[in-house]
This record gives sequence, structure tokens and C-alpha cells, in this order.
Amino acid sequence: MNYVAWIGGVLLALGMVLPAAAQQPVPTAAPDTISETRADSLRRRFDEEKLLNQLKAYTKRKTIAGKAAAALFNFTERREEKAGLDAELLNRQYDRHNYKIVRRINIRTLDAFGYRINDPSRMPRNLLEKGGNALHIKTSRARVRQVLLFRRGDELEPQALSESERLLRQTAELLDARVFVNEQTSSRDSVDIEVVTKDVFSLSGSVQLRDVAAGVIGLRDVNFLGQGHQFRNRYEYGRSTDGQVGSQPWRYEGSYLVPFRYFLNAQANYLNETRRRQGGLRVTRDFYSITTKYAGGLSYDFYDLMPSVSGMGTPEDPYVFKPVTYNVQDMWLGRSLRLKSYDLGYENPGRLIVSGRSIRTAYSRSYDPLQRDNVLLLGTVGYSVRRYYKDTYLFGFGRTEDIPTGTLASLTAGYEFNGTANRRYYGLQLAGAGYHPRRGYLYMRGEVSSFIQGRQNDWQQGLVSSEILYFTRLYHTGNFQWRHFFWNRSLIGINRRPDERPLSIEGERGLRGFTSDGNLRGTSRFVVNYETTVYTPFSFLGFRVAAVGFLDAAWLNTKPGRALPFSEAPYTGIGIGLRFRNEYTVLRTFQLLLGFYPRGQYTNNGLRIFENARPYYDFSGFTFGQPGITRYE
Repeated sequence: MNYVAWIGGVLLALGMVLPAAAQQPVPTAAPDTISETRADSLRRRFDEEKLLNQLKAYTKRKTIAGKAAAALFNFTERREEKAGLDAELLNRQYDRHNYKIVRRINIRTLDAFGYRINDPSRMPRNLLEKGGNALHIKTSRARVRQVLLFRRGDELEPQALSESERLLRQTAELLDARVFVNEQTSSRDSVDIEVVTKDVFSLSGSVQLRDVAAGVIGLRDVNFLGQGHQFRNRYEYGRSTDGQVGSQPWRYEGSYLVPFRYFLNAQANYLNETRRRQGGLRVTRDFYSITTKYAGGLSYDFYDLMPSVSGMGTPEDPYVFKPVTYNVQDMWLGRSLRLKSYDLGYENPGRLIVSGRSIRTAYSRSYDPLQRDNVLLLGTVGYSVRRYYKDTYLFGFGRTEDIPTGTLASLTAGYEFNGTANRRYYGLQLAGAGYHPRRGYLYMRGEVSSFIQGRQNDWQQGLVSSEILYFTRLYHTGNFQWRHFFWNRSLIGINRRPDERPLSIEGERGLRGFTSDGNLRGTSRFVVNYETTVYTPFSFLGFRVAAVGFLDAAWLNTKPGRALPFSEAPYTGIGIGLRFRNEYTVLRTFQLLLGFYPRGQYTNNGLRIFENARPYYDFSGFTFGQPGITRYE
């Protein structure tokens, strides 16, 4: 383990030093064609070649320590990474086959371990790979066919191949996919389609023992029996009770999702914990592709709660719990309208979309007079353009990742019947993104919405939000690669209710690793996040390793009556750490980080070591979902 600590220290140092090298000129050629002079000078500067050679040599020793190091670190050259990818997901690469008849569809599914989608000769080689595959049920061909946008005997529509490949990659049970025409068997009027997919190890579980009589047990599978069914279960026992009404020493949360043909999904979920029971059923179909004409959904959710009510207790017993029981019935339907194309044989990627939604909330018990039965009717008209690029080393470690770009504009209007004072609702959203393999990716979004009541046009519960996400191209230094990420989010509440202070700056909503025990809340916030991620060539027990450095700042308005959050000093966080990712399992990412928080942190000296398994950044696609009210959280 001394070598693990030594390597960890080196990676942390590289995470702080390598970003400075990004300001130096980088050759325009691909990484495998960089001039030897440039590469040698960089290797001398960071002395990485010497470090790697020493570690490689140590793993080849026949001693016990050498065999242990060989089991921990993997230096096998990855052919997929050397092969490279086109930066753009070329929708037109099979234009000459448009409208030909699909004669055959040959599907090849690969197990999670030991196989490579770009290297058919690669097979499982060791006991761990073979044992992992033995515990895994491979995705069935029928499940793969569910996701394809074409069937045997159909005419091959434009973009059907590239869209099918992207949709396969986005399923939870698959790591990567390739969909292409077999050029050797194609003819003037028909084609054979080859589909190759690679699974992830879909089964995962966890056991956390707090003491002899308390702990947490979790079990989930995102590809049950190879059919794409997803179930999640989490049971917590031995919880402390407060002696109040409704308290219980256990907590359970579970869900089950079943995918059907035509991208229909049915899901059931249930939660039972202290003073809270809720569950629901839903059937949905989204605008999964630009060619989708109809989308919609039906859902029913019930809630049986017993929240704490402030101001109703006594100094001796300040906690008063009142029951609240209600259900929500939700339905929506959307239609996508194709726009005229001036490019023969190729569809216009733009779509005009109209949709409507009805949400009915019915209370059977409530202590609050404002909580009354209500019906909200919403309608949306929007315009969407979607294009996808593919690249590597964004949120993954070498797997193919789809990058959404395009334009989105939507106008939502609605009317709320609440039994006291009916209200109108309006919301406007604009978003756009572009990507270039040399300049990086830029996404921008702005949104404004509000309820309006009465003839006096009284604006209520309004908000203004914005978002900017930028990341650089992939830089190379020898065997190391890295990117810079910048993320800005703002949310400003306008004429919110006096009891509304829902905004937090903890975790993914603000400063990563920051905590205030839930006591720090406000009505407006402005967050800036910066990160440098250095992808290393090291592999630890099947987990690829990256070094991470971050700097976060957040402004929060905690005083009612103000709109902007800049009147108060910002909260900040700075830190470094390691990110481990295994592309072949469901639990793909694990981070161990050290953060320093000068203000508002309830830890010694503002330092905190924390871990998480959720990605901090994510893409916002240009798809329309169900019409809705902008969430204020």
C-alpha cells in the first residue's frame, strides 16, 4: 500500500501542475502524431517516462510484492484509445444507403469484462474477467431490437443508424455500441446492418454496518435477466427514533422499471420512512429522437406525510406534527412537427413541438388552508434543433460519449384552478450549445417564469435562472490527458412566498463537499464552479484514475425582501482529490476529495475529506419533455 500512497501523491501533484501547461502551444495533429522533440521535452519536464518505466518494471517482478503490484495496476495499451473517434457524430456517413431495404439485422452482444467493441479478437484472459462474466446475464438481442429505429424489411430512413447507435449508448445497461452497414454485402436496393453492443456489469449491492444492530443494505440491477428491467432496493434498519408520533426504526425505498417496444417505459416506486410514505405508478414515452412524432405520459402518485409545523408547539415540546395526505394525477401529450428540408435525402433536424399537460392535486387531509385541491393546465409551443457529436474523456475514461448541441426555444402558458384565487402562468426558455474539437464546448441557457393573479397582474412566485457550461478541448502531455471545466448557475426568486427559502448551496447545487446541516437557506443564489481533470494512464483494480482540482464560489441571499444575492460575502471551497472510474460496472465513478471551506463549514479548520459517486457535471439535452413549472430548488 506504500506504492499506492506514493502514486496518489504524484497524481495530486500532477493535478496542480498540468493545468499550467494548457497555456502552451499544442500541436494540431492527433496525439499519436505529435513530434518526438515536443514529446521528449515534456517527458523530461515532468519525468513521467521514468516513473512509468519504474512502475512497469516493478510489476514484472516475480516476487510477491511484484505480483501484487501487477494485480493493482494495468499498463496494457488500449487499442480503442489509439484508434480515436471522429469528433462529430456524422449522420451522413451512410447517405448512399438511405431508403434501401433492411435485409438482415445481425446483432452481437458482448459481456461486460474482457471484450472490446473495436477489437473483435480481444477475449477474457484472466480469472477475474471470466468470473465476472459468469455472474452476469448478457443483454438479450430482443432488448437491443427494442432500441433500434428500424426493423427487418423497412426502408432505411436517414439518420436511423446514428440515432440508433446513440440511443443504445444511452441505455443504462450498455457501455458502448456500434451500428453500421455491412458494405461487403450491400447491394443497389438492400443492406445488411451490423449491431455490436457491450454490456456493463449491471448487478450491484452495498452493505453498511453502523453497529451491531444498525446498518444499510442495498441491491440493484439495471439489466434484470438481460431484458433491460431495472430494480433498486435500499433498506435501512436500526435508525434512532425521536419518540414522537409516526417515528419508526427502519426505512425502505424501492423502484422497478420495465421498458417496452416503441420506447414505452412503465415504473413503480415506493418510499416508507419516519412520518413519510409515498409511492406511484407511471407510464411514459419521451421525445427520444428527433424523428419521434408523439410523446406523452400518465402517472399517479400518493403522499402520506406528517411534517413538523413551526409556531404551534410549546417551549417544552416545540415539535408539532400535522398529517397531510394527498394524491397527484398527471397526464400529458406532445406532438413533434417536421419542418421542410431543402437538402434532398436528408431530414431537417429542426422540429416544432406542441404539448399539453393536466395536473390534478387532491387533498384528503391538510392543516394548511393554502393546501387545497387544485388543477393546473399547461401548454407549450417550442422549437428544437438537435445534433450530436461524439468524443472521449469528458465524464468517462475513454468510452464513447455523445455531446448534444443545438437550439431550444419554448413558451409555456397555463392556468391554475385552486378554489380561492385562480392564477395564470407564463414561462419562457432559451438555450443553445456548440461544440468544436479544438475550441471546446459551450452551453448557455436562460429562463424566466411567474404566476400572475387577478386583473392587477400581481406577479407571484416568479424566478429568473441562467446556466453556462464550458469545457476545453482535450489536452495531451505524454500519456496524460486533461480538460478544464467552467460552470455558472444563477437562480433569483421574485415575489416568492414569505415561508419559501428553499435554495441551498450544498453539494451538487453549489459547493461540492460543502455542508451546513441544512440550516443555510436563501431565496436567490449565484454559483461558479471550476475544475481541472487530469486523466492518467493508471488503472487500479479495474478502476481508471484521474486527478481532480476544483475551485467553487457561491453567493446566497438569506434575507427576505432582496432579489440579488451579491449583498453578502460569498462562500468558497477549494480542493484536490482522486477520481476512480470503472466503465464496466453500474457503479462507475468514485471520488475521494479533500476540500477547504473558509466560511460556514462545520468542521475543524474548514477542512473536510469526503467521497461521492455522482458526476458533478452533466449535459442538458435539447429535448422537450412534459410541460411544467420551473422548479425552485
